[in-house]
Amino acid sequence: MESFTAPQRKKPEATFTKMAKSKNSHALSLLLPFLFLTFVRTSQGGDIAIYWGQNGNEGTLSEACATGLYSYVNIAFLNKFGNGQTPEINLAGHCNPATNSCTKFSAEIKYCQSKGIKVLLSIGGGAGSYSLASPKDARNVSTFLWNTFLGGKSSSRPLGNAVLDGIDFDIELGSTKNWEHLARFLKDYSKEGKEVYLSAAPQCPIPDRFLGTALNTGLFDFVWVQFYNNPPCQYVDGNITNLVNSWKRWTSTVPARRIFLGLPAAPAAAGSGFIPANVLTSKILPEIKNSRKYGGVMLWSRFYDVQNGYSSSIVDSV
Repeated sequence: MESFTAPQRKKPEATFTKMAKSKNSHALSLLLPFLFLTFVRTSQGGDIAIYWGQNGNEGTLSEACATGLYSYVNIAFLNKFGNGQTPEINLAGHCNPATNSCTKFSAEIKYCQSKGIKVLLSIGGGAGSYSLASPKDARNVSTFLWNTFLGGKSSSRPLGNAVLDGIDFDIELGSTKNWEHLARFLKDYSKEGKEVYLSAAPQCPIPDRFLGTALNTGLFDFVWVQFYNNPPCQYVDGNITNLVNSWKRWTSTVPARRIFLGLPAAPAAAGSGFIPANVLTSKILPEIKNSRKYGGVMLWSRFYDVQNGYSSSIVDSV
């Protein structure tokens, strides 16, 4: 990932010309492998992140990872936690945590990770019961997440013994406070050995009502901004201006490592904001990829992506 922020190098073709003029074929042969790697590193684009878990007809987790389309998979959602509640994970038609049937995904998580894909647990969502009553409550939730899904230990691990790569904050309900404390407590667990990645899915109006303060901590590795269901800052009827302007604000003011363009994978995936693939690849991506924080595209969700083939049609341009 660090290569995205490397300073721009001269195009290999220009270097080839200079070397040819020197007539030093031996030196050229020594430099060729380096020049090839330089070209690859500076020419690669971003990645695709996907949400999986909210439709039993979207296929298995391992099937999603086997496509080679995604670099990040958010398992959605842990939609009940905080304020003294017993946490609950809801994976729609995939499994029933009450019968311990979700542990079957442990092997699939490990399979995804073996392919270099980062798998995160998404907490929150558009429906559920969650909030953080205080910094102490945030610490309690962080301890639960560490022991139950990350590198800690618990007698009850709904997804089995697989160690997830991090936590995704998709906070759309409940309290607007204390999320920055949860982020700090979770990031502190990186000191235990394996890095705990943090991601977030704020709405495109800036600052985000729920996560604005948390994002300002600079602790988030990946921020996939939802540029849909928000007409003032999304693509509307061929007009990309509001989206591009909002993107520039996000990438210039939010201290995150990588920022992603969050989109619906099909018209039915959101109330508004769907962007036809040809518009995205020809008009929008060329505009936003200039940012050094550009990370790629996030899609909601795997189910709609299977139906519409959206990621397949954009992956070469992302």
